[in-house]
Amino acid sequence: MTDRRPLIAGNWKMYKTGDEAVEFVNALKDTVLEVADVDIMIAPPFTALAQVAARIEGTPIALGAQNMHWEPEGAFTGEISPRMLISAGCRYVIVGHSERRQFFGETDQDINRKIDAAAKAGLAPVFCIGETEAQRDAGETFSILDKQVKNGLEGLFSENLKSLVVAYEPVWAIGTGKTATKEQAQEVHAFVRNWFAKQLDPEFAQGLRILYGGSVKPSNVNDLMAMEDIDGALVGGASLDPRSFSQLVHYNS
Repeated sequence: MTDRRPLIAGNWKMYKTGDEAVEFVNALKDTVLEVADVDIMIAPPFTALAQVAARIEGTPIALGAQNMHWEPEGAFTGEISPRMLISAGCRYVIVGHSERRQFFGETDQDINRKIDAAAKAGLAPVFCIGETEAQRDAGETFSILDKQVKNGLEGLFSENLKSLVVAYEPVWAIGTGKTATKEQAQEVHAFVRNWFAKQLDPEFAQGLRILYGGSVKPSNVNDLMAMEDIDGALVGGASLDPRSFSQLVHYNS
């Protein structure tokens, strides 16, 4: 057993208006008020951040954002800075999600800048990594992850990454209904933790929270969370319903 505190995080993607987000939080918050042994984070769209922040005050729910730019300000039309996220009440920010890589052309170097900027600004970066189905079938899972982590953290040091969270999300399992088996997920999580132990620092690696993401739902969360190196979940679809998300938060009840 470890003393790593589990984190159940919801990534709402491009769903929910501000009013819909408030309705969700009002339904969720009373069900999690007594939760003391699991960290909870939800990442609404930017337009709902301020409204959600006001509703979760005094609850165990933390606010996250789905993306950010690495500059503190500037002529970057349509972008959001770390300072803006903190001002809106955010404590976490998701960085390098596969959809950002796939649809918006984000590179490992972009993600590196974002992780650095987030950590320096006081946000906890949730650093997403994962392979495609073709890469897994070709036996390239570990080489792909090695490259993503190495490039994403190049030039960064463990003392600047104390708030870092890693989320392993096999691309083939995101929104597909497919889920890595608990053994597949554990194998990858152990690989990632070992990477940090070898490349950065064993003590840092032991304390690092590594989440699993990819069609996590109430019916499979217990099996996943029973694995030694799985410290939580980054949840998509099942985080959009307050009842199912509450069940995930209460996985160990």
